[in-house]
Amino acid sequence: MSLTDREQGAASTPSTPPAGGRRIGTTVADVVRAVTARDLPVRVTGYDGSAIGPTDSGITLAIRSERGLSYLLTAPGDLGMARAYVSGDLALEGVHPGDPYEALRVLKDELRLRPPSVAEGLALVRGLGWERLLPPPPPPQEAQPRWRRVVNGLRHSRLRDSTAISHHYDVSNAFYERVLGPSMTYTCAVYRSPSDTLEQAQAAKYDLVAGKLALKPGMRLLDVGCGWGGMVRHAAREYGVRVLGVTLSRAQAQWAQAAIEREGLTGLAEVRHLDYRDAPRQQFDVVSSIGLTEHVGVRNYPAYFGALRDRLRPGGRLLNHCITRADNQAPHRSGAFIDRYVFPDGELAGPGRLIGEIHDVGLEVHHEENLRQHYALTLAAWCRNLVEHWDFCVGEVGQGTARVWGLYMAGSRLAFERNGIQLHQVLATRNGPDGVNGYPLRPDWTP
Repeated sequence: MSLTDREQGAASTPSTPPAGGRRIGTTVADVVRAVTARDLPVRVTGYDGSAIGPTDSGITLAIRSERGLSYLLTAPGDLGMARAYVSGDLALEGVHPGDPYEALRVLKDELRLRPPSVAEGLALVRGLGWERLLPPPPPPQEAQPRWRRVVNGLRHSRLRDSTAISHHYDVSNAFYERVLGPSMTYTCAVYRSPSDTLEQAQAAKYDLVAGKLALKPGMRLLDVGCGWGGMVRHAAREYGVRVLGVTLSRAQAQWAQAAIEREGLTGLAEVRHLDYRDAPRQQFDVVSSIGLTEHVGVRNYPAYFGALRDRLRPGGRLLNHCITRADNQAPHRSGAFIDRYVFPDGELAGPGRLIGEIHDVGLEVHHEENLRQHYALTLAAWCRNLVEHWDFCVGEVGQGTARVWGLYMAGSRLAFERNGIQLHQVLATRNGPDGVNGYPLRPDWTP
């Protein structure tokens, strides 16, 4: 049962002053009431002892400090929430920090915000103190804003891309082992059934890619943005293909090369620490790009797909697997939280733009499919892993970074479920003279 408006108001002011004896004119509950348009779906408690919202919601947003409130006031929206949450000044009680999905779902579905009037805003600030509008330093996990990243070059220059990739991927291989599982695969899996294990679904994804590329023993595969070498090792081990993987993450390359040697695949597989633009210019039979397109920049699509085309022999196939916007007209740049805490400089385009750019560099698109629902299942599995190994992960990367990951993966799961973003695989060929491409009349792989 929810509190009535009168009961909420009565609960908003503490009966005794906070520690130190200073009585607060405006409470945290007063601020929350001023910026929400209807009854709250969750409980909100403040460091000043005030509270508002239903006592039986099962989820409580606890604003634990004045700094947390300042984060929320000085960066409204997802950035302020992220700063307060990552720093520990805002807690989501009732959900595990490794998987705050249910809290995010309730807030998205039921919380309605409204801008306070000028008079309301001034009254709140006077009651809180003007110092609450001084932005606190952001948590150390936050990347610099876009305008300050120019010290590393223009967007998607080699140095700046390398810095952005390092921010996200060079965290801790041991951390990723616990979250991603034995396959060390950080891309969307393919589920035959929701009951599939994560490992079964990741193997199914690699088999689907292999089938679309028609891999056969002795073929030469270039896998750009190869991560920890999941596709590299799978193609070499299961299909006898000679594979070169390239990644901008030094930590990934070192882990992948060690795994190749550990699995006895040295004669077939190799991973190098390289920018995709510096990959060997020899012509490969097939090229796979699984999760790299998000990092190259939409304006660079022509150069990116041109580079992949140039590394394909005539008749060769390209499989591009990437996250997209659901709307071709949507902005390419990510929101503030994703840009500052997860993928600096990451950009997404709609599937129409993606397919059009592949066509425009002279490749012929034969097949496309959307795996949006599969990514929601994949993210749910990663969150379960993070919850299961929470103490180890916190010990490895710290509480703040572990919180970033739980928030990011749970929020992304919700976005995929609600069709806010999608995951598309596009299969294309580089045609030879007179349009010859060797592609069959009907697909030659098992869907």
